[in-house]
Amino acid sequence: MSPKWRELADRLAGEIRSGEYAPGDQLPHIRDLVEAGEGSKTTVHQAYKALEAEGLVTSSRGHGTVVRQQAPLKRLGIARYDKAKWRDSDEVAFIADRVASGRAYKRGEQTQTISLVEAPAEVAAAHGLPVGAEVYARARLVKEGQQPTHTLTSYYRPEHVEGTRLVDPTPGPAGRGGGFRVLYDAGYEIDHMKEELFARVPTPDEVALLLLPPGEPVVELHRTTYTADGTVVEFAIGVHAATRFAWAYDFKVPDSAAQEPEEGSPRAK
Repeated sequence: MSPKWRELADRLAGEIRSGEYAPGDQLPHIRDLVEAGEGSKTTVHQAYKALEAEGLVTSSRGHGTVVRQQAPLKRLGIARYDKAKWRDSDEVAFIADRVASGRAYKRGEQTQTISLVEAPAEVAAAHGLPVGAEVYARARLVKEGQQPTHTLTSYYRPEHVEGTRLVDPTPGPAGRGGGFRVLYDAGYEIDHMKEELFARVPTPDEVALLLLPPGEPVVELHRTTYTADGTVVEFAIGVHAATRFAWAYDFKVPDSAAQEPEEGSPRAK
């Protein structure tokens, strides 16, 4: 016979999977289940910890125990940066992901803080600046409803963004079209970018900020954005809850052997 906490956990798991508790819903407080005769405080606590370990809920001080979104967001790799989205309409990158995933969104689900900071080594290297040079850091926390999905901090040279909406601390995306549109209007049209991804164990601060369940890793993103002449106009670092995204890339396969040979090369003769 299963222990009582396991029986309670299995019943609640069934209710979550059947949709009785939808993603974002809060489960009853432990004391309410105790008063309803579901078991002792220890029993209910063990059941909730089991649901958390199984990835069905997240628990945090101040938020209680909340049902997790089970279907991950589609995190577009290339299509999210389509110029038609941010230059000609108002679909900033995180909204493009929501649209592709068939999910609702609110512009206020992205918050931001702006600060002038000394460039850390990797930021300075990306921008070709000395370590400690001043750069603007635009830090965002992105949520789906009440559930944080990721953080993203973009670093800019002051001479590229001074006086623009990118250094305006107003919450939400930086106006129509977001940051790329601001850079475009300032004369810095993005042309190409490089993204690097790696998984790692989250820091305690990241666990608290992203409301991560025990054992969940994060995916760290480094994005370097260039103009056509090779000027770096943004270096960004994102930290994503690993199970909340499915990364999708759709691109033309390169064929360097088919490129025209340079003048003077053996193939050009």
